[in-house]
Amino acid sequence: MRGLKGKVAVVTGGAQGLGEAIALRLSEEGCIVWLLDVQNEVVQTAENISRATGNAVFSSRVDIADETQVKDFFSRIASQHENVHILVNNAAAFLFKGVEASPEDWNKILSVNVIGTTLVTQNCIPLLKRSGSGAIVNMSSVSGFIGQSQFATYNATKFAIRGLTKCWAVDLADFGIRVNSVCPGYIRTQAFENSCIALGLDIEGENKRVSDLHILKRQGRPEEVASAVAFLASDDASFITGEDLMADGGYLAK
Repeated sequence: MRGLKGKVAVVTGGAQGLGEAIALRLSEEGCIVWLLDVQNEVVQTAENISRATGNAVFSSRVDIADETQVKDFFSRIASQHENVHILVNNAAAFLFKGVEASPEDWNKILSVNVIGTTLVTQNCIPLLKRSGSGAIVNMSSVSGFIGQSQFATYNATKFAIRGLTKCWAVDLADFGIRVNSVCPGYIRTQAFENSCIALGLDIEGENKRVSDLHILKRQGRPEEVASAVAFLASDDASFITGEDLMADGGYLAK
């Protein structure tokens, strides 16, 4: 991808799954990558990626729902880098409830998926502005387009991410900051397997069921989503903002 080498990128939810794949791809493209995650494993993930690519990859254990932790992180990164060029808002909580969802359920998922994403973006914007041509990539989902039984809590946040993407694209255009979202279909990650377990579903049976929902008849791979993110972060997408890029194997094409 054009224009990624040497750029500073922040990836939230980077300990595993999509976040890990995105960080690996950006590092392979020559970015200086910072991984944020609430999980301690983020440290080892950063070390593994740095060793694999030979490029600098840093990590920080941050709960993006905690405003103080987010502010402290960006104060620290500002002391080490003149600016940030790329922000990937990938961190998400997975909570699947329908109309019965309690206020506590809503607070739990909104605090990460919507408020946490907003906190990270707000605190990163001053560093993105300094770059003069920043890129924000938000992670939405096919679930941000459709209704699904017992998915109200999760889907609502993914609809919200798409709305934030378009509003922020308008707000930040004058600063040369582009804002887009990537909307994956079902991707075979640890998060997918954890969700199956939480819902009491057989993992392999659910894999077959959701694979058949895509016209390509398979689940996506994390690296395929990472390619979409890298494209939107790169100069190859310099005239693209406020858009949703589907990485869904044709899930919504039917």
